[in-house]
Amino acid sequence: MLHYVGLDVSVKSVSICVVDEDGEVLARGETSSDPDEIASFISEHSAKPERIVHESGILAIWLTRELEKRGLPIICIDARLAHKALSGRINKSDTGDAEELAHLARTGWFSRVHIRSEASERVRVLIGARERLIRMRKDLEAHVRGVLKIFGICMGPVGRADLRQGFRDQLAEAGQADPAFGLMADMFLPIHRVLCAAAEAMDGDLRLIARQSGLARRLMTVPGVGPVVALSFIATLDNAERFRRSRDVGAFLGLTPRRHQSGDMDWSGRISKCGDRDLRRLLCSAATTLITQVRKPSQLRAWAKRLQDRKGFKKAAVAASRKLAVVMMSIWRDGTIFEPERELIT
Repeated sequence: MLHYVGLDVSVKSVSICVVDEDGEVLARGETSSDPDEIASFISEHSAKPERIVHESGILAIWLTRELEKRGLPIICIDARLAHKALSGRINKSDTGDAEELAHLARTGWFSRVHIRSEASERVRVLIGARERLIRMRKDLEAHVRGVLKIFGICMGPVGRADLRQGFRDQLAEAGQADPAFGLMADMFLPIHRVLCAAAEAMDGDLRLIARQSGLARRLMTVPGVGPVVALSFIATLDNAERFRRSRDVGAFLGLTPRRHQSGDMDWSGRISKCGDRDLRRLLCSAATTLITQVRKPSQLRAWAKRLQDRKGFKKAAVAASRKLAVVMMSIWRDGTIFEPERELIT
């Protein structure tokens, strides 16, 4: 007889339910989030389960890897889609959710979530750390600018020279005019210098990783795409074989319009934004660079400029970001490089 298991995972505990192929509940229980205890409970009540499912969440990646190492047929499913089935119960409980997940495992009515490799996750950690450092630096600069404007001091633009030394010079000058500003400057100047140096060092590390990756170097032949965008694209998607066609990556990253159809009603709205937010932001930044800064002629740039003339910059940037994703996926799958005169993929 086939057995199916549902796991409702929280940070400290896991509710477990085992059902047979007819939907009869064979066992219920609760353990800690330790993979060994989960595997022990499952082996005690089901010698060889056919399928084990749990929802995507904060522990999903780690737990899936650990249970796979223990030889269990674990599957991580999309929590958003699973919610539709779990919300059918009048009373919500961890025990009930585990049972519903077990029934989803039995029927197969779920969408499987891809678990990225550890190498990809490590690259994403570095990219996330760089983003956090830059955000902290921007927050500090915005705070200082806002405070000084109250007293009529408007700081000028700052370039990247010497790790944004111009900002620190202006803050130090303002600190000489008022003791309160001087105290703020004494506290913030060392912090700002460290944040800039750390972000620059992280950029250097990412550039080195990109140079050592043949795939990243090929993706960087696309105009507007730099080391961070290329590495983020590779680390987020992880495996090009996940997509049947190159253009499917646009919908995966939430860069295609929403559609609502019911009877005579049929309309398309703004982009779905259902994919990875950070990669979508980086692609939009690359598309902006393509439209506003790239000077080398190419079919891709010409298409984006024509679209800008017809639809405006914002819509052109979003459409170009989707096009960049499709072109990069095509390069990944085909093992080629960007060809400026090549016709675009629709």
